[in-house]
Amino acid sequence: MPLFTSRKQQQHLKVTFQNDMLLVEQAGGKQQVFPLAFFPKLKDASEEERNDWTATSGGIHWNKLDFNLSIS
Repeated sequence: MPLFTSRKQQQHLKVTFQNDMLLVEQAGGKQQVFPLAFFPKLKDASEEERNDWTATSGGIHWNKLDFNLSIS
């Protein structure tokens, strides 16, 4: 049972937090799944902090956390 679920879509990216996992779906359907244990800043972040992200040319930037995740 998920304790926290968040979903936001921007610039052909969909970012979802569910069951201590970060799910990223890119345009074209490519999906990547990461355990939040790999990213303590995201794991400990509030819903507001997790939802404040921007797509960058190389991945995702969480503005309030000053955290970047490179995706390919």
